[in-house]
Amino acid sequence: MAVSSSSGSAKALPCFQASLLAPQTKRTVVTSASQHRASVRMRASAAAPAELKKTVWVWTENRQVMTAAVERGWSTFLFGSKDLGKDWSSTARINPLFIDGPEIFDSENQKVAVISQVASPKELELVQPDNVEAENFVIDFRGGWQVIPAENIVAAFQGCRGTVLAVSTNSTEAQVFLEALEQGLDGVVLKVDDMDDIIKLKDYFDRRNESKSPLPLTKATISKIEVLGMGDRVCVDLCSIMRPGEGLLVCVGSYARGMFLVHSECLETNYIASRPFRVNAGPVHAYVTVPGGKTSYLSELRSGKEVIVVDQNGLWRTAIVGRVKIESRPLILVEAKDNSGDDTYSIFLQNAETVALITPDTGSSFRTAIPVTSLKVGDEVLARKQGGARHTGIEIQEFIVEK
Repeated sequence: MAVSSSSGSAKALPCFQASLLAPQTKRTVVTSASQHRASVRMRASAAAPAELKKTVWVWTENRQVMTAAVERGWSTFLFGSKDLGKDWSSTARINPLFIDGPEIFDSENQKVAVISQVASPKELELVQPDNVEAENFVIDFRGGWQVIPAENIVAAFQGCRGTVLAVSTNSTEAQVFLEALEQGLDGVVLKVDDMDDIIKLKDYFDRRNESKSPLPLTKATISKIEVLGMGDRVCVDLCSIMRPGEGLLVCVGSYARGMFLVHSECLETNYIASRPFRVNAGPVHAYVTVPGGKTSYLSELRSGKEVIVVDQNGLWRTAIVGRVKIESRPLILVEAKDNSGDDTYSIFLQNAETVALITPDTGSSFRTAIPVTSLKVGDEVLARKQGGARHTGIEIQEFIVEK
């Protein structure tokens, strides 16, 4: 995660840079927006950019908010008073911008953006790319509605070179604007006086950071399969669709040190319709990976919590839990040995044809998973190796034995 600056005659506006995890392959990066002169008109580009850049400016009169933002890499601030901007610039390395009516200027009195208040559908209709005389355009929604107007703006400005930001009065509003129509606006102006909103927005970016390396997965060879009795197993239904080769959550396992990648029910069968939003994950005591490098018991999941979805290559994204269903079903015990070491992992799953473990991507086979009812000793599956000790879902260093 780094701060970049733009080249050229215009002075750059360094902002926080990170990457947001997109549902598919799109990459979204929070980076700096260049200061452009107001005479430059927005025009649609011939091709969409390779990366969708996100910009964050902070609008506050609270010094604690300023400090929290600078510590997290956000250094561009909006001021209504030049005195306050000059005062803060003397104590911290920031890039002050000054609001003068509907226009925004930098410290050299160069116009870098325009700001427009939108309080009605008619005012929203006037916000069009051809009507904007600056490449940095800030919209302040005042009519109560936010989601639909933001979606209209995203649709109207798609493919344009300019940067469109929305004024957000808290981190939740900022998330709405950043996710409108999946692509989101180009950025936000976070107008807050509570440092918690800075922390929450930074956490939002971190949890969706796609610039990190894929999660390391290891191959494991099935060493034991045993049909057991009844147990309470958990089906997790997401608010997202999963594709072949993806498993709900990262991996699911009875031991925190080794977790299996369990496939979703997205594959068609002759006896039951596919449910690509569901993973039949395992019994109530099993661990599941959640954002932030933590784990949670399956029994602890609730509607609204987030989990991690991972594919065969370790690429991951977050997803929201829509429903958790716990029922008594027959279980099967599966054990596998790590191909790169001596560790043995185990997992309990429902004994059913629709429950499957994800297999390594060999490139020569279209098989993505093996149903537990078809598993044989010697089959290879994917697992995730990690530390064994956990305290409230957080990995810790301590001696622990699990049997």
